[in-house]
Amino acid sequence: MAVTLINPDALPQIDVYHHVAVASGAKTIYLAGQVAWDATPDLAIQTEQAYVNVHTALKAAGASFKDLARVRVYVVDWTPDKMPALLEGIENAMKKVGESAKPPATLIGVAALDVPEHLVEIEATAVID
Repeated sequence: MAVTLINPDALPQIDVYHHVAVASGAKTIYLAGQVAWDATPDLAIQTEQAYVNVHTALKAAGASFKDLARVRVYVVDWTPDKMPALLEGIENAMKKVGESAKPPATLIGVAALDVPEHLVEIEATAVID
């Protein structure tokens, strides 16, 4: 495996991501931000579709969620009370595609995305041998 995920003992142990990804592969895959083009205005549903789109893009490049070295999640008008919907969407996507993902992740609240209907955008980097 080209990506090893680590949670150093001296850092908080977070269930939804790892703090460090060590990549040793020869091929790096950069995914454009993925959104839910035809989803309803529901954060959980849009998050699920965006992660399914990430899965589709990874597969096209010969990779999977286990190859993710980093994920960035952009959420419009982020407030902490949106976390359950975000996590629900991620969980539903992982069930749908039959994988799991806990790479290093950054959550960024933004004022807007490319179109007013988009509530979340997922950007990812993967490494494979």
